[in-house]
Amino acid sequence: MAERSFVEEVEKLRLDEGEVFSGEGILAVTKALLESGVAYIAGYQGAPISHLMDVLADAKDILTDHGIRFENSASEATAAASLAASVNYPLRGAVTFKATVGTNVASDALANLASGGVTGGALIIVGEDYGEGSSIMQERSHAFAMKSQMWMLDPRPNLPCIVQAVKDGFDLSEASNTPVMLQLRIRSCHVHGQFVTSRNRRSAMSIEDALNNPVRDVERIVLPPASFLHEHEKIARRWPAAVEFIEKRELNEFFDGDMQDIGLVVQGGGYNTLIRALELLGLADVFGESRIPLYVMNVAYPLIDSEWQRFCSDKRAVLILEEGQPNFVEQNAANILRQAGSTVSLHGKDMLPLAGEYNTVTLLKGLRRFLEQYSKIAAEPVVPSVRKVIPLMQVNELQRPAPPAVVETVIEDSVHARPPGFCTGCPERPIFTAMKLLEREIGEHHVSADIGCHLFSILPPFNLGNTTMGYGLGGASASALNSATGKRAISVMGDGGFWHNGLTSGIANGVFNKSDNLTIVVDNSYTSATGGQDILSSTAHNAMRSTNHAIEDAVRGVGVKWVKTVKHTYDLKAMKNALKEALTTVTKGPKVVIAQSECMLNLQRREKQKVRKALADGKRVVRERFGIDSDTCTGDHSCIRLSGCPSLTIKPNPDPLRLDPVAAVLDSCVGCGLCGEVSHAAVLCPSFYRADIISNPNRMDKFRQGLRRSVIGFLQRRDAARRNRLAF
Repeated sequence: MAERSFVEEVEKLRLDEGEVFSGEGILAVTKALLESGVAYIAGYQGAPISHLMDVLADAKDILTDHGIRFENSASEATAAASLAASVNYPLRGAVTFKATVGTNVASDALANLASGGVTGGALIIVGEDYGEGSSIMQERSHAFAMKSQMWMLDPRPNLPCIVQAVKDGFDLSEASNTPVMLQLRIRSCHVHGQFVTSRNRRSAMSIEDALNNPVRDVERIVLPPASFLHEHEKIARRWPAAVEFIEKRELNEFFDGDMQDIGLVVQGGGYNTLIRALELLGLADVFGESRIPLYVMNVAYPLIDSEWQRFCSDKRAVLILEEGQPNFVEQNAANILRQAGSTVSLHGKDMLPLAGEYNTVTLLKGLRRFLEQYSKIAAEPVVPSVRKVIPLMQVNELQRPAPPAVVETVIEDSVHARPPGFCTGCPERPIFTAMKLLEREIGEHHVSADIGCHLFSILPPFNLGNTTMGYGLGGASASALNSATGKRAISVMGDGGFWHNGLTSGIANGVFNKSDNLTIVVDNSYTSATGGQDILSSTAHNAMRSTNHAIEDAVRGVGVKWVKTVKHTYDLKAMKNALKEALTTVTKGPKVVIAQSECMLNLQRREKQKVRKALADGKRVVRERFGIDSDTCTGDHSCIRLSGCPSLTIKPNPDPLRLDPVAAVLDSCVGCGLCGEVSHAAVLCPSFYRADIISNPNRMDKFRQGLRRSVIGFLQRRDAARRNRLAF
C-alpha cells in the first residue's frame, strides 16, 4: 500500500492536444513519457522519485492502452539492464531511480549500455537526492555521466521545461545513439505548474514486433574487439552528433542583460534559486528578467565549446554556479576557454563554497562578493554578529535569591536539536529495545546497520549501529568480523534491502563462507522507507504483482539452518529471547531472525479510513490508548529511555514532595503498548494502564460505564470521607 494514491490525478494523463495540464512534476514527467511514444518503463522506488513509481503503478490502465510495459524492478541494476531492449530495436525506454545510491547500483549495466550504444531512445530519470532534504551520501550524478559518457540533462525546474527535457532526451539519445540521463532535483519532482499538452502516442514498434522479429548485432555487444571500437565511436561519432543536436535544438538557453561585461553560468536545476538571489539583490524581477547575462545549461554534460566561447567573448568576468565537488564544469570550462585564447576571468569555487548545496542564502553571499569585486554593487556594511541568548535563572538549592541572577546562555547550547527517529508505534522500535535490554545481560555486540527506517537505531535513545555500507549490505558489511571464538556480530537489514540484494550479498554469502553471525531481517510487509510499495514478501493482495513469498522460505532455500520468525515484534519478551538464543546457541553457521509486524504508517492509513467510515455510519468503534498514572509513576523514565516513542513525554510531578517529572502519554498514541512492555521488562512498573475508547457505544457499553462510575464514585467518596475524618 503506497503512502499516496494518484488514482484520481492520473486521469490528467489522458489530456489531448492543446489542453492545459495542471499538477505536480512527477505527473508531468509521466505525461511527457506518454507523449514521447515510450514502449517500456522500469524503475526502483527511492526518494525523491518514489511517487513517480506510484504514479506509473496507478496509471496501469493508461499504460496498457498504449502498449507500454511497466515493471517495478528488483533493484536499480535490474531497471538499468532493462534498457537493453533499446540496443537493437527502435524502442524508446525509460527507467527511474534515486541518485546517487541507485546510480551506484546500476553503474555496471549503465556502463555496458553506454559502451555498446542504443538504437531506440534510452532515458535514465534520476532523482538527484543532493543537498537539503537528502538522506544519503553527498555525491552527484555528474561523475557517472562523465565516466560512461552519457549525456546529462538538468532542466529548469518548471513543468514546460521538464516536459520538453523528457522529449529532447529521447531525441538526443537517438540522434547520438547514447543513453541520456535526466536529472530531477528534489524540488523539481514536486514542483507544481502548468503546460500545454500534446497527444499521447504509441511506440512505432511494439514489444511484440521486436519479439517476433529478433535483431542481433554482435558489434553492439561489449566484448573485444567491439569494446575497443566503442571507445573510439563515442569520441569520433556519438559526441559530435550530440553536440550538433544540442546546438541545433538550442537546448541550452541564453538570457541577455544590460551588464554586458560580466555573466553568470548556472545549470538549469539551479535557475530558480539564482533568480531569487538576484531578485533580493535588486538585479532581477519575479518573472526572471535579469540585468546580468545568464547562460543556463539545461545540458550539464557535455559542455558545448562554441557556446562557452560565444558567451564569454565580450565579458571580463564570469561566475560559474556549480554545486558540490569536484567542480567538473568549472574545470572543463577553464580548459575550453584557455585553449580558445580567451582572456575572461573565470570564477566559481573561489567565490562560493567548495561543497554543499547552493541555496538562496549561499548564492546571495557568493554573488555579492563577485559583484562587489567588479564594482557592480556597493559593498555591504559590516554588521557585528550577535549571538541569540536566552536568560537562565540560577536558583540556590536552599533559598531562592531575590532578585534572581540572570545568566546569558547560548540557545544552541541549551536547546538541543531533536534527532530523527521512528514513527509513533513503529514495529521496528521493539527490536532495538530488545537489543538494548539484551546488552545488560550479555554485553555489547558489533552491529552493522543498513539503509532503511531501521537506520534510526544509530541515534538516541538506542545508539546501536557501527557502520552502514549500502542498501541490503548489512550482512555483507559484517562479513570480515567473523571469529570462531569471539562474539557474534549482528547485522540488520529491512525486507526491501533483503530482496534488493541482501539475500545474495548477505545471507547466501554467509552460508557459502560459513559465517557464524546473526542477521536480523525487519519484515514489515512494505518498502516502508520509500513510501510503502509492495515487495515479494508483502502480505497484501496485489493484482499486478506476485506477493506473499515468505522471507523464511527464501532464507532456508539458500541453505540457512538456524532461522526463527517472531511474528509480533511488540512481544518484547519473545523478541529478546529469540535474539538471545541466536547469539548464544552452539549451532554453527549463519543465524537469521525475521522480525515481523506491519508498518504502523501503512496500518494507520488503512485503519483510519475504516474508523472514519464506521463512525460516520454510526457503528461501534473501539480504540486502544495507553496512559500513565501520575500518582504511581516513579520518574524512572525507562519507558522513554528504551522506547523513544514520540508520544511519550514528561510533565511536572503532581506530588509536591517529589521533584522528578513523571512520564506522560500524548494523544498521538496509537496503542502499540511498547512503552508498557518496556517498563515491565526493565523494572516492575505499575503506572501504565490501557484504556478502551468506545465511540457509538451500545446498551451494554453504557450499562458497564454506568456501573463503573457508580462503584468508583462510591469508593472515591468513601476515601474522601475517611481522609476528612483523619485530617487535622
